[in-house]
Amino acid sequence: MANDQATAAGDLLRVEDLHIGFHLHGGLTPAVRGASLRIRPGKVTALVGESGSGKSVIAQAILGILPTPAQISGGRILFNDPLDPGASIDIAALAPDSTAMRALRGGRIAMIFQEPMTSLSPLHTIGDQIEEALRLHRSVSHEEARPLTEEMLGLVGFPRPARAYDRYPFELSGGLRQRAMIAMALICHPALLIADEPTTALDVTIQAQILKLLKDLQARLGMAVLLITHDLGVVANMADEVAVIYHGRIMEAGTVEAIFSDPRHPYLKALLAAVPHFDMHPGERLVALRNVPVQTDALVGLRPPPRPRDPGATAPDVLLRVRGLTHRFAVRQSAWRRGGEPPPPAVNDVSFEIRRGECLGLVGESGCGKTTVSKIIMRALTPSAGELIFDGGDGPRDLLAASGSELVALRTRVQMVFQDPFSSLSPRMTVGAILREPLEIHGIGTSASRTERVRALLRAVGLDPRHASRYPHSFSGGQRQRIGIARALALGPDLLICDEPVSALDVSVQAQILNLLEDLQRELGLTYLFISHNLAVVDYVADRIAVMCRGRIVELAPREVLFRAPVHPYTRTLLGAVPYPDLGRPLDFATLTRGGATDPGTWPGAFRDCGEGPPLQPIEVGAEHWVLAHADADARELRP
Repeated sequence: MANDQATAAGDLLRVEDLHIGFHLHGGLTPAVRGASLRIRPGKVTALVGESGSGKSVIAQAILGILPTPAQISGGRILFNDPLDPGASIDIAALAPDSTAMRALRGGRIAMIFQEPMTSLSPLHTIGDQIEEALRLHRSVSHEEARPLTEEMLGLVGFPRPARAYDRYPFELSGGLRQRAMIAMALICHPALLIADEPTTALDVTIQAQILKLLKDLQARLGMAVLLITHDLGVVANMADEVAVIYHGRIMEAGTVEAIFSDPRHPYLKALLAAVPHFDMHPGERLVALRNVPVQTDALVGLRPPPRPRDPGATAPDVLLRVRGLTHRFAVRQSAWRRGGEPPPPAVNDVSFEIRRGECLGLVGESGCGKTTVSKIIMRALTPSAGELIFDGGDGPRDLLAASGSELVALRTRVQMVFQDPFSSLSPRMTVGAILREPLEIHGIGTSASRTERVRALLRAVGLDPRHASRYPHSFSGGQRQRIGIARALALGPDLLICDEPVSALDVSVQAQILNLLEDLQRELGLTYLFISHNLAVVDYVADRIAVMCRGRIVELAPREVLFRAPVHPYTRTLLGAVPYPDLGRPLDFATLTRGGATDPGTWPGAFRDCGEGPPLQPIEVGAEHWVLAHADADARELRP
């Protein structure tokens, strides 16, 4: 014990030469190989790495919740509890179901997970779940626990804690569910909080709010934080110390200043080069860790056939015109309130154009209507009003009026790449069958030509054609997204709708997919509608950007204009909430007020629709730069 105390002196938790393996196929497959790191009292240590690097396995070992096949084969995890100074506990030597481990887990060491919806029980209220954690570690009655639970709900930012106590997880937004998870983790005032990708599933503004909340709570409660993430922008704004892990080994560790100002290991340098940022030069490419170039010879048969041009066409060559698009989802009156106003439309008078060969970025927070617009364009939803005019070069066609064989033909011209590459691919079909299916549905080619096209599609996206007989589960996340892109290209479309295609991927894999999309656009002459909430990603791929808020396009401009001179307050808030992987450009947490981004009540009068007077309308404030405002607004309010 004396040696343990000397080894971990000054550290809240120290991981020493940790080895963890999984019993698979009759042997022990290593997942963590001699990892060592420290967490100091009251400080934030960031553990950075890609999926599969061992980050979460280390966190599970600290909490004693490793899955059954896992085994700690060497090393120590020393925890110095501030409530028991002088005593050091080796967590690695404790049985997961022992009394000592149960006292630590949730009581002294707590964890918040990446996806709050799957971590919270849908059958119990938020208050019951938080109170359960409290009563498990403290001898308090329900009458004593409820005020403490409501106090914690207020501490993490619930405006009405007493009401929130009785609500179920499905009644809360993603940001509020994550706040509930934080409340559950902190209800017993732990000495160490493990945050495993706590903001990956959140929008950029909500992410900034959660990061600010964690910083405030850390300072108020005096706890240490182990932050597990692959987002180097989050690391730069949160961490005091950083450990970079790759294939179970710590490649580099040090203070956040040393890591960002003088990275030494090639893997860390590669991670930094793979992050898209707003200072990239025109034509500059992301540097992927494992580059998978497009095989241009495989693209020859994938290029769409030349289509006859309309001699009356004028520049710019518009592929799709969206005019006055409005959609309101049917909601029972009892679901909102009897006799009151119905909820606002999900899409409200949206208009924009997509020019042939360009990438139009569509950005905004979850729930703003981005995906609804994409579903309407795909004819998966029928809007309440509006028109969609598609001109593939052979004359304008009304997508909403098309039916029968005309609609089937138009659907080959517009295809979609989905957000989650796993759930969008059938687990019961081989990759070859998945890519062949669109060709069979539309009766394209013979059996032999379809097989050859499947091989060409796989080669075009950097995959081995010999893997066509495999199932989706045998591929990585990045490879599955490549399969999704190949499927979208199978019919030779003109327009590709990319709905958050990289939000579920690591930064290094994200760089691969973004570079692939750029290469395919250049080689195949594709046109993109790129939907995302990550402005740095949109800045890298888009030519023009439309910003959407509460179902409306509030600003539209060329990429370089929008990021250099934003006009609308919502656009400015979005840009201000993006975390940079640069210590010289920290987030201004003081300006990121809760709920201010999408609340029109906080906007200047020029951009606020009060329901009285003339409605808001698009106003041109510069060359191809439009903003939604009042026509009689003061010109000074419409300046960048």
